Amino acid sequence: MESLRRRVRELGDRMEIQALIDRYVTLLDTQDEDGFDESWPATVFTDDVRLRFPIGSHRGLEGVAGFHHRAKARFDRTLHTASNYAVRLDGDRARVRLHMTATHVHGDKPTGPFFGIGGPCGGLAVRTERGWRLAEWEYDLTWASGPGPNGTPLVWRGTHYTPS
Repeated sequence: MESLRRRVRELGDRMEIQALIDRYVTLLDTQDEDGFDESWPATVFTDDVRLRFPIGSHRGLEGVAGFHHRAKARFDRTLHTASNYAVRLDGDRARVRLHMTATHVHGDKPTGPFFGIGGPCGGLAVRTERGWRLAEWEYDLTWASGPGPNGTPLVWRGTHYTPS
């Protein structure tokens, strides 16, 4: 009976962590639909979160909404998708890895031009009093195509992409 309880808890934890990531990925596109929202990061991240993205890094919950808002404001619309979740549980902590692709739209037409990116995301999720939250999160580009944030393609520099 104890192994069944343990298995049910593990399945529940996996579902909650995947729901957490799905919430984050959806918020990447919808966070400011009704104007700038400073409150949404508390539904995803810990107070001491550490973020690392190709556009920069951020530490701590304060300012996370602005960090994301500034990145998204470079485009008229975005669409992020996540797949291939891998969750490695260890009690109240879990290592997470997944694949993310994103399409960023320049201009007000659904025909683009588009800036597309893809690569692995991952980090550390921890169980908190508010449920599972991300304490560490990073995104590494595997590929990029089209005009980037400044309207020109990114260039591969051997280990990372930079604006051309």
